[in-house]
Amino acid sequence: MQTYEAGKYDVIVVGAGHAGSEAALAAARMGAETMLITINIDMVAFMPCNPSIGGPAKGVVVREIDALGGEMGRNIDKTYIQMRMLNTGKGPAVRALRAQADKDQYAKEMRKTIEGQEHLTLRQGLVDDLIIEDNVVAGVVTNTGAIYRAKAVVLTTGTAARGQIIIGDLKYSSGPNNSQAAEKLTGNLAEKYGFDIARFKTGTPPRVDKRTINYDVTEIQPGDEAPNHFSFMSKDEDYLPLSEQVPCFLTYTNEATHEVIRENLYRAPMFTGIVEGVGARYCPSIEDKIVRFADKPKHQIFLEPEGLDNEEIYVQGLSTSLPEDVQNEVIHSIKGLENARIMRTGYAIEYDVVKPNQLKANLETKKIANLFTAGQTNGTSGYEEAAGQGLYAGINAVLKIRGEEPFIIGRDQGYMGVMIDDLVTKGTTEPYRLLTSRAEYRLLLRHDNADVRLTEQGYQFGLVSEEQYQLYKSNQAQVAEELERLSNTRLKPTAELQAYLAERNSAELKDGIMAADLLRRPELKIGDILKFAPSDKELSRQVTEQVEIQIKYAGYIVKEQRKVEKLHRLEQKEIPEDIDWDAIESLATEARQRLKEIGPRTLAQASRVSGVNPADVSIIMVYLQGGHVARV
Repeated sequence: MQTYEAGKYDVIVVGAGHAGSEAALAAARMGAETMLITINIDMVAFMPCNPSIGGPAKGVVVREIDALGGEMGRNIDKTYIQMRMLNTGKGPAVRALRAQADKDQYAKEMRKTIEGQEHLTLRQGLVDDLIIEDNVVAGVVTNTGAIYRAKAVVLTTGTAARGQIIIGDLKYSSGPNNSQAAEKLTGNLAEKYGFDIARFKTGTPPRVDKRTINYDVTEIQPGDEAPNHFSFMSKDEDYLPLSEQVPCFLTYTNEATHEVIRENLYRAPMFTGIVEGVGARYCPSIEDKIVRFADKPKHQIFLEPEGLDNEEIYVQGLSTSLPEDVQNEVIHSIKGLENARIMRTGYAIEYDVVKPNQLKANLETKKIANLFTAGQTNGTSGYEEAAGQGLYAGINAVLKIRGEEPFIIGRDQGYMGVMIDDLVTKGTTEPYRLLTSRAEYRLLLRHDNADVRLTEQGYQFGLVSEEQYQLYKSNQAQVAEELERLSNTRLKPTAELQAYLAERNSAELKDGIMAADLLRRPELKIGDILKFAPSDKELSRQVTEQVEIQIKYAGYIVKEQRKVEKLHRLEQKEIPEDIDWDAIESLATEARQRLKEIGPRTLAQASRVSGVNPADVSIIMVYLQGGHVARV
């Protein structure tokens, strides 16, 4: 094939899904001349799976992206059709914002942002190979022979990487939603450059025509009346009233559904060997659920609208690769869907993954300098996980070519840090999904305080605007002032206050009490306290939310902060990159093998490597303290 020089850039991002969009915007906003190249520019930030953003842990990541100056939170706030805060009856560590998206508008709005971004070029093309010079990436080569040179490359190929769609016994080459697959790139990564590639699987449910659903026998799931947003910059007055939001609906599978599936397991690719990739444990197909949870009489099915300008309903909870005729039977067995007409058949998709233990903590590959990977390419599932990695990789790509220190988010600083540390330290043998249970310090990693944790860094990188930064500073000043005011405001046991407490089933006061101490009562909210200790300033919802959480959970927060201090001491004990693990004679064999594979950069990271136990950590610590570190 004849090749030709097509252009030079600072950073090239391959793939324009959620990871690629964030990576390219971050690099360009930091001043790097950036090209975003993708197979089909009509599918920028496309949602091939569920048309929603957020949920437990994932919603916090979206807020972290926004705090750093990323785009996902702003984009969904402009294009949502329903917004709900989940787990409101639980503590702040597990509360989660979730938005139903108009998926077409979401993609169009993101493309508009990308095309309007200075220093960013959007280009359609299929990347087949990399240019590698002296073990440093120097650009990409497309299937048309175009050579684009760059100082850094970020790969975010997602499920297009040697993608294959599976429906029953039908299996064919395809990216998501019947788009073109990228057939050569990951093959070259493995064969020419020695990367370890895994094969994963994900899937989607059927979409049905909303006009053929009997909603009368389902349970309505409305949005929230009270305003809420993913972006710290969004204004409450722009929140859609409940009357303009589009509800979702809940129904269930039943014994008839399960019987249809059991009778057709011999035709299910999951069990016939047609599916070779490893699927997501936490988002299994309906046929997998029926087999693994045979004792369950029913499973939840959410009917989610895909947008305002189409008739498609996403049948959440019914992901499947069963043959098309069986999918019809399954759909028609479900209450409310007896006469539903399938518009798109559900499918499974297999794709290539770069095993993430081949990455450094900044998402740069260990084998090839200045080459970064992000998103489903690293073995994760979900738009939010992908977007978080994309932003992180984009920032680090620019820092690397500037010769600056990498940007590392600690496990105590963000869910993004938890995810990336899990990937590079432990690897993953299945599509990785963020869960609140993965975070040791989840009370510190709340949706309300993402700006506190990450806005300063985003501002330093030039990603956070002056307007956003000043809003953040103003909010924090108000939080500090209000905390001090409530801690020093004494409430007297007046008849009015006593009556109010009785209405709230709260014990009467025997004496005066500080407003902050009264707020610590679990049955009272900050709105109750402000009735009797009003501020002379108009406080935003974000400010009052942080004040309430900091007062109510002060003791628990202090405990977690002490644990973090202990972690930081271990993080400060650096391990040389070229340490000779074989020279540490007392290490267990499994620990030595895993440490060689992962190459942890600190003692804390070494302690999290699978197969390394506390005794091994103590041995490494003593060895490092001895000062005689053998190097390979």
